[in-house]
Amino acid sequence: MKLTKSGIDLLTCPPEKRDVMFSDDEVKGFAVRVTSKGSKVFLFNYSKNGRSKRVKLGAYGDLTVAQARKLAETLRGRVIAGEDPAEDKKAQAQAVEAMLAAQAEQAAADALTLGVLIDRWQENSLKDASASYRKEAPQRLRSSLSALLARPAHALKVAEVQARLDEVAQDHPTNARRIKAYGRAMYGWAEKRNLVEGNPFARVIVEGREVSRDRVLSDRELGEYWRAAALIPYPFGPFFQLLALTLQRRTEVAGMRWDEIAPDWSEWTIPAERTKNGKAHVVHLSDATRRVLAGIHRQVDAKTGHISPFVLSGTGKTPVSGFSVATKRLKALIMLERAENEAEGQKNAGKNPSALPALGWHLHDLRRTGVTVMARLKIGPHVADRVLNHIEGTISGVTAVYQRHEFLTERAVALDIWVAHVLRVAESSEVESLGDKVVALWR
Repeated sequence: MKLTKSGIDLLTCPPEKRDVMFSDDEVKGFAVRVTSKGSKVFLFNYSKNGRSKRVKLGAYGDLTVAQARKLAETLRGRVIAGEDPAEDKKAQAQAVEAMLAAQAEQAAADALTLGVLIDRWQENSLKDASASYRKEAPQRLRSSLSALLARPAHALKVAEVQARLDEVAQDHPTNARRIKAYGRAMYGWAEKRNLVEGNPFARVIVEGREVSRDRVLSDRELGEYWRAAALIPYPFGPFFQLLALTLQRRTEVAGMRWDEIAPDWSEWTIPAERTKNGKAHVVHLSDATRRVLAGIHRQVDAKTGHISPFVLSGTGKTPVSGFSVATKRLKALIMLERAENEAEGQKNAGKNPSALPALGWHLHDLRRTGVTVMARLKIGPHVADRVLNHIEGTISGVTAVYQRHEFLTERAVALDIWVAHVLRVAESSEVESLGDKVVALWR
Protein backbone atom coordinates (compact mmCIF):
# COMPACT_ATOMS: atom_id res chain seq x y z
CA MET A 1 0.00 0.00 0.00
CA LYS A 2 1.07 3.55 -0.58
CA LEU A 3 1.29 5.40 2.68
CA THR A 4 -1.02 8.40 2.75
CA LYS A 5 -2.36 10.63 5.50
CA SER A 6 -5.88 9.27 5.29
CA GLY A 7 -4.59 5.71 5.26
CA ILE A 8 -2.26 6.20 8.22
CA ASP A 9 -5.04 7.84 10.23
CA LEU A 10 -6.99 4.57 9.97
CA LEU A 11 -4.11 2.25 10.86
CA THR A 12 -4.28 0.46 14.22
CA CYS A 13 -2.26 -2.18 16.03
CA PRO A 14 -3.94 -5.56 16.63
CA PRO A 15 -4.69 -6.01 20.34
CA GLU A 16 -2.53 -9.12 20.59
CA LYS A 17 0.60 -7.31 19.39
CA ARG A 18 2.85 -4.56 20.81
CA ASP A 19 3.36 -2.97 17.42
CA VAL A 20 2.95 -3.57 13.71
CA MET A 21 4.76 -2.16 10.67
CA PHE A 22 3.18 -1.00 7.43
CA SER A 23 5.48 -0.58 4.41
CA ASP A 24 5.14 1.85 1.54
CA ASP A 25 4.83 0.39 -1.99
CA GLU A 26 6.35 3.43 -3.67
CA VAL A 27 9.68 3.90 -1.84
CA LYS A 28 11.44 0.69 -0.86
CA GLY A 29 12.21 0.60 2.86
CA PHE A 30 9.86 3.44 3.79
CA ALA A 31 7.41 2.34 6.52
CA VAL A 32 5.32 3.43 9.48
CA ARG A 33 5.23 1.59 12.81
CA VAL A 34 2.01 1.66 14.84
CA THR A 35 2.15 0.65 18.52
CA SER A 36 -0.55 -0.75 20.78
CA LYS A 37 -0.64 2.63 22.51
CA GLY A 38 -1.47 4.37 19.28
CA SER A 39 1.83 6.09 18.50
CA LYS A 40 2.95 6.14 14.86
CA VAL A 41 6.57 6.55 13.75
CA PHE A 42 8.09 6.78 10.25
CA LEU A 43 11.04 4.43 9.59
CA PHE A 44 13.47 3.60 6.82
CA ASN A 45 14.54 -0.06 6.64
CA TYR A 46 17.46 -1.38 4.59
CA SER A 47 20.14 -4.06 4.66
CA LYS A 48 23.90 -3.64 4.65
CA ASN A 49 26.35 -6.51 4.35
CA GLY A 50 23.57 -8.97 5.04
CA ARG A 51 22.39 -7.18 8.19
CA SER A 52 18.99 -5.52 8.57
CA LYS A 53 19.23 -1.92 9.69
CA ARG A 54 16.76 0.80 10.54
CA VAL A 55 16.72 4.59 10.77
CA LYS A 56 14.01 6.39 12.68
CA LEU A 57 12.77 9.32 10.59
CA GLY A 58 10.38 10.92 13.06
CA ALA A 59 6.93 10.71 14.60
CA TYR A 60 3.80 10.99 12.50
CA GLY A 61 2.47 14.44 13.27
CA ASP A 62 5.94 15.90 13.63
CA LEU A 63 6.56 14.93 10.01
CA THR A 64 4.03 14.84 7.19
CA VAL A 65 3.86 11.76 4.96
CA ALA A 66 5.46 13.72 2.13
CA GLN A 67 8.34 14.90 4.33
CA ALA A 68 8.96 11.40 5.65
CA ARG A 69 8.86 9.92 2.12
CA LYS A 70 11.38 12.52 0.93
CA LEU A 71 13.76 11.61 3.77
CA ALA A 72 13.36 7.92 2.94
CA GLU A 73 14.15 8.57 -0.72
CA THR A 74 17.31 10.47 0.28
CA LEU A 75 18.46 7.68 2.57
CA ARG A 76 17.76 5.04 -0.08
CA GLY A 77 19.94 6.97 -2.48
CA ARG A 78 22.77 6.96 0.07
CA VAL A 79 22.38 3.17 0.57
CA ILE A 80 22.60 2.62 -3.18
CA ALA A 81 25.74 4.80 -3.18
CA GLY A 82 27.30 2.46 -0.60
CA GLU A 83 26.77 4.50 2.53
CA ASP A 84 25.43 3.28 5.86
CA PRO A 85 22.92 5.89 7.16
CA ALA A 86 22.31 4.15 10.50
CA GLU A 87 26.00 4.24 11.41
CA ASP A 88 26.30 7.81 10.18
CA LYS A 89 23.32 8.84 12.29
CA LYS A 90 24.78 7.05 15.29
CA ALA A 91 28.04 8.89 14.80
CA GLN A 92 26.14 12.14 14.43
CA ALA A 93 24.21 11.45 17.63
CA GLN A 94 27.45 10.68 19.45
CA ALA A 95 29.00 13.86 18.11
CA VAL A 96 25.99 15.88 19.25
CA GLU A 97 26.11 14.19 22.67
CA ALA A 98 29.82 14.92 22.98
CA MET A 99 29.26 18.52 21.94
CA LEU A 100 26.50 18.98 24.51
CA ALA A 101 28.67 17.39 27.20
CA ALA A 102 31.55 19.69 26.28
CA GLN A 103 29.23 22.68 26.39
CA ALA A 104 27.94 21.64 29.81
CA GLU A 105 31.51 21.10 31.05
CA GLN A 106 32.55 24.50 29.70
CA ALA A 107 29.52 26.15 31.32
CA ALA A 108 30.40 24.51 34.65
CA ALA A 109 34.02 25.61 34.29
CA ASP A 110 32.98 29.16 33.46
CA ALA A 111 30.63 29.19 36.45
CA LEU A 112 33.60 28.37 38.69
CA THR A 113 34.89 31.92 38.87
CA LEU A 114 37.91 32.88 40.93
CA GLY A 115 35.54 34.25 43.56
CA VAL A 116 33.58 30.98 43.71
CA LEU A 117 36.81 28.98 43.88
CA ILE A 118 37.97 31.02 46.87
CA ASP A 119 34.63 30.31 48.59
CA ARG A 120 34.85 26.56 47.89
CA TRP A 121 38.47 26.42 49.04
CA GLN A 122 37.57 28.21 52.26
CA GLU A 123 34.54 25.99 52.95
CA ASN A 124 36.25 22.67 52.17
CA SER A 125 40.03 22.79 52.35
CA LEU A 126 40.39 25.28 55.20
CA LYS A 127 37.98 23.65 57.65
CA ASP A 128 40.85 22.29 59.73
CA ALA A 129 43.16 25.30 59.30
CA SER A 130 43.74 27.77 62.11
CA ALA A 131 41.09 30.42 62.59
CA SER A 132 43.44 33.20 61.53
CA TYR A 133 44.55 31.41 58.33
CA ARG A 134 40.97 30.46 57.51
CA LYS A 135 40.03 34.13 57.70
CA GLU A 136 43.17 35.83 56.41
CA ALA A 137 43.96 33.73 53.31
CA PRO A 138 40.57 34.13 51.54
CA GLN A 139 40.31 37.74 52.70
CA ARG A 140 43.69 38.70 51.22
CA LEU A 141 42.95 36.90 47.95
CA ARG A 142 39.58 38.62 47.55
CA SER A 143 40.84 42.11 48.39
CA SER A 144 44.04 41.92 46.34
CA LEU A 145 42.50 40.16 43.32
CA SER A 146 39.13 41.93 43.39
CA ALA A 147 39.31 42.87 39.68
CA LEU A 148 39.71 39.18 38.73
CA LEU A 149 37.05 37.59 40.95
CA ALA A 150 34.48 37.34 38.14
CA ARG A 151 36.92 35.61 35.78
CA PRO A 152 36.54 31.83 35.23
CA ALA A 153 39.16 30.23 37.45
CA HIS A 154 40.42 27.99 34.64
CA ALA A 155 40.98 31.01 32.37
CA LEU A 156 43.17 32.98 34.77
CA LYS A 157 46.49 33.60 33.04
CA VAL A 158 49.95 33.69 34.61
CA ALA A 159 50.54 37.13 33.08
CA GLU A 160 47.43 38.52 34.81
CA VAL A 161 48.47 37.19 38.20
CA GLN A 162 52.03 38.39 37.68
CA ALA A 163 50.87 41.90 36.75
CA ARG A 164 48.69 42.14 39.84
CA LEU A 165 51.38 40.84 42.20
CA ASP A 166 53.88 43.29 40.71
CA GLU A 167 51.47 46.12 41.59
CA VAL A 168 51.04 44.87 45.15
CA ALA A 169 54.77 44.26 45.60
CA GLN A 170 55.64 47.88 44.83
CA ASP A 171 54.36 49.00 48.23
CA HIS A 172 53.72 45.73 50.05
CA PRO A 173 56.20 43.01 49.01
CA THR A 174 55.38 40.83 51.99
CA ASN A 175 51.69 40.93 51.14
CA ALA A 176 52.51 39.97 47.53
CA ARG A 177 54.38 36.90 48.79
CA ARG A 178 51.44 35.98 51.01
CA ILE A 179 49.01 36.27 48.10
CA LYS A 180 51.22 34.07 45.93
CA ALA A 181 51.42 31.42 48.66
CA TYR A 182 47.67 31.46 49.30
CA GLY A 183 46.84 31.37 45.57
CA ARG A 184 49.27 28.55 44.91
CA ALA A 185 47.80 26.48 47.74
CA MET A 186 44.25 27.12 46.53
CA TYR A 187 44.93 26.19 42.89
CA GLY A 188 46.90 23.14 44.02
CA TRP A 189 43.81 22.00 45.92
CA ALA A 190 41.61 22.68 42.87
CA GLU A 191 43.98 20.79 40.53
CA LYS A 192 43.81 17.65 42.66
CA ARG A 193 40.02 17.72 42.29
CA ASN A 194 40.12 18.32 38.52
CA LEU A 195 38.43 21.68 38.93
CA VAL A 196 41.18 23.44 36.97
CA GLU A 197 44.14 22.47 34.82
CA GLY A 198 47.33 24.26 35.72
CA ASN A 199 48.31 26.58 38.55
CA PRO A 200 48.94 30.19 37.47
CA PHE A 201 50.33 31.07 40.90
CA ALA A 202 53.04 28.40 40.65
CA ARG A 203 54.82 30.28 37.85
CA VAL A 204 54.68 33.86 39.11
CA ILE A 205 57.68 35.59 40.66
CA VAL A 206 57.80 37.97 43.60
CA GLU A 207 61.20 39.62 43.68
CA GLY A 208 63.30 39.45 46.82
CA ARG A 209 62.99 37.05 49.70
CA GLU A 210 60.95 37.02 52.87
CA VAL A 211 62.60 39.13 55.52
CA SER A 212 61.48 38.64 59.09
CA ARG A 213 60.65 41.94 60.76
CA ASP A 214 62.72 42.80 63.79
CA ARG A 215 61.32 46.27 64.44
CA VAL A 216 61.01 47.11 68.12
CA LEU A 217 59.58 50.37 69.42
CA SER A 218 61.96 52.41 71.51
CA ASP A 219 60.83 53.62 74.93
CA ARG A 220 60.30 57.06 73.40
CA GLU A 221 58.12 55.62 70.63
CA LEU A 222 56.18 53.50 73.11
CA GLY A 223 55.49 56.60 75.19
CA GLU A 224 54.37 58.51 72.10
CA TYR A 225 52.06 55.65 71.16
CA TRP A 226 50.40 55.55 74.57
CA ARG A 227 49.95 59.30 74.86
CA ALA A 228 48.40 59.53 71.39
CA ALA A 229 46.09 56.57 72.07
CA ALA A 230 44.89 58.23 75.28
CA LEU A 231 43.64 61.20 73.25
CA ILE A 232 41.62 59.16 70.76
CA PRO A 233 37.88 58.62 71.37
CA TYR A 234 36.07 55.29 71.50
CA PRO A 235 36.36 52.78 69.94
CA PHE A 236 39.90 53.23 68.63
CA GLY A 237 41.43 54.92 71.67
CA PRO A 238 40.60 51.98 73.97
CA PHE A 239 41.47 49.59 71.12
CA PHE A 240 45.01 50.95 70.80
CA GLN A 241 45.40 50.98 74.58
CA LEU A 242 44.20 47.38 75.03
CA LEU A 243 46.48 46.31 72.19
CA ALA A 244 49.48 47.65 74.11
CA LEU A 245 48.35 46.49 77.55
CA THR A 246 47.51 42.89 76.62
CA LEU A 247 50.00 42.30 73.75
CA GLN A 248 47.44 40.17 71.95
CA ARG A 249 46.84 40.14 68.21
CA ARG A 250 44.93 42.93 66.50
CA THR A 251 41.94 40.82 65.47
CA GLU A 252 41.77 39.16 68.89
CA VAL A 253 41.57 42.50 70.68
CA ALA A 254 39.15 43.95 68.12
CA GLY A 255 36.81 40.97 68.56
CA MET A 256 36.86 41.06 72.38
CA ARG A 257 33.44 40.28 73.87
CA TRP A 258 32.12 41.13 77.31
CA ASP A 259 31.25 37.48 77.99
CA GLU A 260 34.91 36.52 77.44
CA ILE A 261 35.92 38.60 80.46
CA ALA A 262 35.81 36.97 83.91
CA PRO A 263 33.14 38.33 86.31
CA ASP A 264 35.86 39.84 88.52
CA TRP A 265 37.63 41.27 85.45
CA SER A 266 40.83 39.44 86.39
CA GLU A 267 41.15 37.49 83.16
CA TRP A 268 40.11 37.55 79.53
CA THR A 269 39.73 34.18 77.82
CA ILE A 270 40.07 34.27 74.04
CA PRO A 271 38.14 31.27 72.66
CA ALA A 272 39.91 28.74 70.44
CA GLU A 273 38.04 29.81 67.31
CA ARG A 274 39.52 33.30 67.57
CA THR A 275 43.18 32.44 68.22
CA LYS A 276 45.87 31.82 65.64
CA ASN A 277 46.82 28.40 67.01
CA GLY A 278 43.22 27.30 67.51
CA LYS A 279 43.57 26.96 71.29
CA ALA A 280 41.83 28.98 73.98
CA HIS A 281 44.12 31.53 75.60
CA VAL A 282 43.86 33.17 79.03
CA VAL A 283 45.08 36.78 79.28
CA HIS A 284 45.73 38.49 82.61
CA LEU A 285 44.02 41.88 82.95
CA SER A 286 46.19 44.38 84.79
CA ASP A 287 44.84 47.27 86.85
CA ALA A 288 45.45 49.64 83.92
CA THR A 289 43.60 47.29 81.57
CA ARG A 290 40.63 47.13 83.91
CA ARG A 291 40.57 50.93 84.09
CA VAL A 292 40.35 51.12 80.31
CA LEU A 293 37.51 48.58 80.29
CA ALA A 294 35.71 50.42 83.09
CA GLY A 295 35.75 53.57 80.99
CA ILE A 296 33.86 51.89 78.15
CA HIS A 297 30.08 52.28 78.14
CA ARG A 298 28.31 49.24 76.74
CA GLN A 299 26.46 50.09 73.56
CA VAL A 300 22.68 49.72 73.54
CA ASP A 301 20.48 49.79 70.43
CA ALA A 302 18.05 52.67 70.97
CA LYS A 303 15.28 50.90 69.02
CA THR A 304 15.53 47.34 70.29
CA GLY A 305 17.30 47.81 73.62
CA HIS A 306 19.77 45.13 72.54
CA ILE A 307 23.11 45.35 74.38
CA SER A 308 26.13 44.86 72.14
CA PRO A 309 28.25 41.82 73.04
CA PHE A 310 31.37 43.53 71.69
CA VAL A 311 33.71 45.58 73.86
CA LEU A 312 34.93 47.55 70.84
CA SER A 313 32.43 48.29 68.08
CA GLY A 314 31.49 51.17 65.85
CA THR A 315 28.02 49.79 65.14
CA GLY A 316 27.23 47.66 68.16
CA LYS A 317 26.63 44.76 65.77
CA THR A 318 30.15 43.91 64.59
CA PRO A 319 33.67 44.20 66.00
CA VAL A 320 35.61 47.39 65.34
CA SER A 321 37.31 47.53 61.93
CA GLY A 322 39.10 50.04 59.72
CA PHE A 323 42.49 49.59 61.36
CA SER A 324 44.51 51.14 58.54
CA VAL A 325 42.77 54.52 58.65
CA ALA A 326 42.75 54.58 62.46
CA THR A 327 46.46 53.76 62.61
CA LYS A 328 47.24 56.58 60.19
CA ARG A 329 45.40 58.98 62.48
CA LEU A 330 47.20 57.62 65.53
CA LYS A 331 50.53 58.21 63.80
CA ALA A 332 49.39 61.69 62.74
CA LEU A 333 48.88 62.56 66.42
CA ILE A 334 52.35 61.28 67.22
CA MET A 335 53.81 63.39 64.42
CA LEU A 336 51.96 66.43 65.79
CA GLU A 337 53.57 65.88 69.16
CA ARG A 338 56.99 65.49 67.56
CA ALA A 339 56.47 68.59 65.41
CA GLU A 340 55.57 70.73 68.40
CA ASN A 341 58.52 69.42 70.40
CA GLU A 342 60.86 69.92 67.44
CA ALA A 343 59.59 73.44 66.81
CA GLU A 344 60.00 74.37 70.46
CA GLY A 345 63.50 72.93 70.57
CA GLN A 346 64.60 74.66 67.37
CA LYS A 347 63.07 77.93 68.54
CA ASN A 348 65.03 77.78 71.78
CA ALA A 349 68.17 77.04 69.77
CA GLY A 350 67.44 79.83 67.29
CA LYS A 351 67.12 77.42 64.32
CA ASN A 352 64.42 76.64 61.75
CA PRO A 353 62.41 73.42 62.31
CA SER A 354 63.76 70.46 60.32
CA ALA A 355 61.81 67.70 58.54
CA LEU A 356 60.76 64.81 60.78
CA PRO A 357 61.45 61.15 59.87
CA ALA A 358 58.44 58.95 59.14
CA LEU A 359 57.28 56.41 61.70
CA GLY A 360 58.48 52.97 60.70
CA TRP A 361 56.60 50.70 63.05
CA HIS A 362 53.44 48.61 62.60
CA LEU A 363 50.84 47.67 65.20
CA HIS A 364 52.09 44.09 65.22
CA ASP A 365 55.52 45.36 66.31
CA LEU A 366 54.00 46.00 69.75
CA ARG A 367 54.08 42.26 70.44
CA ARG A 368 57.77 42.02 69.52
CA THR A 369 58.44 45.10 71.62
CA GLY A 370 56.70 43.49 74.59
CA VAL A 371 58.82 40.32 74.36
CA THR A 372 62.01 42.37 73.98
CA VAL A 373 61.23 44.54 77.00
CA MET A 374 60.32 41.47 79.07
CA ALA A 375 63.69 39.93 78.24
CA ARG A 376 65.36 43.18 79.26
CA LEU A 377 63.45 43.03 82.55
CA LYS A 378 64.62 39.44 83.21
CA ILE A 379 61.33 37.68 82.39
CA GLY A 380 61.91 34.15 81.07
CA PRO A 381 61.30 33.55 77.35
CA HIS A 382 58.97 30.61 78.08
CA VAL A 383 56.72 33.00 80.05
CA ALA A 384 56.87 35.71 77.38
CA ASP A 385 55.95 33.13 74.72
CA ARG A 386 52.90 32.09 76.72
CA VAL A 387 51.86 35.73 77.22
CA LEU A 388 51.78 36.17 73.44
CA ASN A 389 50.28 32.70 72.81
CA HIS A 390 52.91 31.96 70.20
CA ILE A 391 52.20 28.92 68.02
CA GLU A 392 55.77 27.76 68.48
CA GLY A 393 57.47 28.72 71.70
CA THR A 394 60.49 27.69 73.65
CA ILE A 395 58.71 24.61 75.03
CA SER A 396 57.41 21.94 72.67
CA GLY A 397 56.19 18.36 72.49
CA VAL A 398 54.63 16.57 75.44
CA THR A 399 55.91 19.21 77.85
CA ALA A 400 53.95 21.87 75.99
CA VAL A 401 50.76 19.81 76.20
CA TYR A 402 51.03 19.46 79.98
CA GLN A 403 52.08 23.05 80.53
CA ARG A 404 49.39 24.57 78.34
CA HIS A 405 47.48 25.83 81.39
CA GLU A 406 50.55 26.61 83.50
CA PHE A 407 52.59 29.77 84.04
CA LEU A 408 49.35 31.70 84.66
CA THR A 409 50.82 33.38 87.73
CA GLU A 410 54.12 34.08 85.98
CA ARG A 411 52.25 35.43 82.95
CA ALA A 412 50.22 37.77 85.17
CA VAL A 413 53.38 39.08 86.82
CA ALA A 414 55.04 39.51 83.41
CA LEU A 415 52.13 41.53 82.03
CA ASP A 416 51.98 43.68 85.17
CA ILE A 417 55.70 44.46 84.78
CA TRP A 418 55.22 45.23 81.09
CA VAL A 419 52.23 47.51 81.74
CA ALA A 420 54.15 49.37 84.45
CA HIS A 421 56.91 49.94 81.91
CA VAL A 422 54.45 51.29 79.32
CA LEU A 423 52.93 53.73 81.80
CA ARG A 424 56.33 54.81 83.06
CA VAL A 425 57.69 55.72 79.60
CA ALA A 426 54.39 57.43 78.77
CA GLU A 427 54.53 59.84 81.71
CA SER A 428 54.50 63.23 79.99
CA SER A 429 52.24 66.21 79.39
CA GLU A 430 53.75 67.00 76.01
CA VAL A 431 50.52 66.47 74.06
CA GLU A 432 48.10 68.41 76.24
CA SER A 433 48.19 71.34 73.79
CA LEU A 434 47.02 69.14 70.90
CA GLY A 435 43.38 68.97 71.99
CA ASP A 436 41.84 70.99 69.15
CA LYS A 437 43.94 69.21 66.54
CA VAL A 438 42.91 65.81 67.91
CA VAL A 439 39.24 66.69 67.54
CA ALA A 440 39.85 67.73 63.93
CA LEU A 441 41.65 64.48 63.13
CA TRP A 442 38.83 62.30 64.45
CA ARG A 443 35.88 64.09 62.92
